[in-house]
Amino acid sequence: MWKPAERIKFEARTGKWPNAQEARHSKLFSPIKIRTRELSSRTWVPAMVPWRATEDGFVTSDVIDWYERFAMGRPGAIVVEATGVRDVPSGPLLRAGHERFIDGLKKLVDAVKTASAGETALYIQLIDFLAIKRRPQREKFLQRFLAITDSHRKSFETDLNDQQIRDHFVAMDDEQLRVILSPREFDDLTVGFRERVTDTGQAHIRDLPAALPEIFLAAANRAEQAGFDGVELHYAHAYTMASFLSARNTRDDGYGGSKENRVKLPLEVFNAVRAGVSNDFAVGCRFLSQDCIQDGTEIQDSCYFGEKFAEAGMDFLSLSRGGKFEDAKQPKVGWAAYPYTGPSGYECMPQYISDEQGPFGRNVEPVSQIRARVRAAGCDTPVVVAGGIHNFEQAEEILAKDQADIVGLARQAMADPDWFKKVREGFGSQVRLCEYTNYCEGLDQKHKQVTCQLWDRLELDGTSVTLSEDGKRRLVAPLWKTPN
Repeated sequence: MWKPAERIKFEARTGKWPNAQEARHSKLFSPIKIRTRELSSRTWVPAMVPWRATEDGFVTSDVIDWYERFAMGRPGAIVVEATGVRDVPSGPLLRAGHERFIDGLKKLVDAVKTASAGETALYIQLIDFLAIKRRPQREKFLQRFLAITDSHRKSFETDLNDQQIRDHFVAMDDEQLRVILSPREFDDLTVGFRERVTDTGQAHIRDLPAALPEIFLAAANRAEQAGFDGVELHYAHAYTMASFLSARNTRDDGYGGSKENRVKLPLEVFNAVRAGVSNDFAVGCRFLSQDCIQDGTEIQDSCYFGEKFAEAGMDFLSLSRGGKFEDAKQPKVGWAAYPYTGPSGYECMPQYISDEQGPFGRNVEPVSQIRARVRAAGCDTPVVVAGGIHNFEQAEEILAKDQADIVGLARQAMADPDWFKKVREGFGSQVRLCEYTNYCEGLDQKHKQVTCQLWDRLELDGTSVTLSEDGKRRLVAPLWKTPN
């Protein structure tokens, strides 16, 4: 993963933990309403992909154990990992693209409700993504996959047939190829093929605005049938809907270019889902405060998007940042690009080795600006902030300053799923504090079952401990009981 040049080392701070009475009277542990349901607290576990589903996208016992463990801590809400809206191969990522997935999702919902005694609301994040392929072997790409064009032919002074051109390409170094190949062809060679929302020459890409509203609606209907309290539409990071919102979206069909055009499809998807689910079912979204890439979306456009989403009636707005393909690290041959390895990926998941700004709360100020714009528009839509938040004082200060309405803890909740319970009951000193080494992100990048280094080697000999596929790590944190 990319790291800032400054390489300043930071440590997570415990701050002052509240006693039980202080916690009970805090804003963090006060209720807040989302749609028709009142959350018991303003605490939120954002979506994280733990790579525990089957290769066919079904819920497994490991998936259930993962979310059940979070539910034992009783946060206000949990958002289940990015779940595919299409019935297409996607590796061990959950899917909601067909009715056959409903039974497994229902078991997951039931387990969370039981583990939290019905206290924790459960949402599921719905995602669409475009095709991506692994970085090819150089000679294979140039000899077999590259389409020889008139532009290539004009690069040579003498007439050559296509095979001779291919042979010349193989003999060239990358700098020579960079001059002759188009930027897209060079990317396909050196990074791997990846579809973009701007590939409107392909019918299925051109038709995304017509297809996606119904696809998202069908997945949301399945989520409601499974018993979820609502859905979070995934409009963030490197995927389809975020790419429509991005300033790099140059489509000329009314769905790209200006910010007014770029927000059209996200609004149409939301409107279709909202109209097609029940009144009690919440529909919100996660989007980016900033793309954090050159020529990407900046805070001004994101404030506009937040205003439009709130005015349309979204039930919550959850903010992340960065995590884009455009600046991702070049993958090894045979590997696919991973959108959290470049500078924008660092903004999404900053590490304890950081710049002067540090890794904690980098998203707070941009989120505060978006929330202010939403309030100025006369909307009281709850706004969720996340990113390096780990202690009570941080969270309480954000809420006290009206910078957000709900605080999300992702890596900190993974480090200690009982954070919420410990702090609420006055045992904050027993919290297992995240060290922000991004050990978990390294596993995610390799599509390995995600765990935390602070607990995944503890008490491995327990009779009820489920181990990872390599047999070296436990898959959920050890249980914690309130001291007598």
